[in-house]
Amino acid sequence: MAWSVGAGLEGKGVIVTGAAGGIGRAVTKAFATTGANVMAVDVDQANVDAVVGELDGSGHVGAAADLRDLGAHDGIVERARAELGNVYALANLAAVLRRRGSLDEVTEDDWDLQHDVNLKAAFFLARAAGRAMIEGGQGGRIILFSSQGWWTGGFGGSVAYAATKGGVTTMCRGLARTFGPHQITVNCVSPGQVHTPMLMTGLAPEVYENMKKQTPLGYVAEPEEMAGPVVFLASDHAKYITGATINASGGFLMY
Repeated sequence: MAWSVGAGLEGKGVIVTGAAGGIGRAVTKAFATTGANVMAVDVDQANVDAVVGELDGSGHVGAAADLRDLGAHDGIVERARAELGNVYALANLAAVLRRRGSLDEVTEDDWDLQHDVNLKAAFFLARAAGRAMIEGGQGGRIILFSSQGWWTGGFGGSVAYAATKGGVTTMCRGLARTFGPHQITVNCVSPGQVHTPMLMTGLAPEVYENMKKQTPLGYVAEPEEMAGPVVFLASDHAKYITGATINASGGFLMY
């Protein structure tokens, strides 16, 4: 085994959703440096094309998709198999957050949008990717994204969002049990505070400063600091890790 963080990923097909977002873009770039063939998925074709244009190597593709359309999931996976050669890993980072100042302001549409993208789509896309990995017969890696909110309940008007991430964390464990016999691992990365548009939109400055004070490392992470755990979980180094939630919160949470 070569001791690089992305050992075993060279020539493997990797799907990254939310690829045009802050963390998603960093993860997509990191996978490209390993020699993997990457499909960058996000809702806007121009944005994913821009991401693909920044990647090291060749053989990468951009795909526009609204993951709320469950009927599109099989097509995404099949296109990845055809254009990347195989599907070995899925890193599902697609998510939405709608902050509301009080519980009374949370609408049914707020609830449905966040659950449809963050939890429902994560399940059905992971299932579609898992099927392809089983058919491929070479095992695989599924990496989902949780949030410190799965544990804390969320801050700054994000109760509904936190509920979706609690669901993702629990779902990860169930998927890991289901896919384990096929040598497919399923794990979560759980960021704390990361400097992205999602975090900053609608967040009061005093809440942001308080987050830094409550983080033992004393700062808000940059998106690139989340890419290492994702690539590690997809690599050969993590082949005996499954059902885990990796706490990447700078000590904001400790478990």
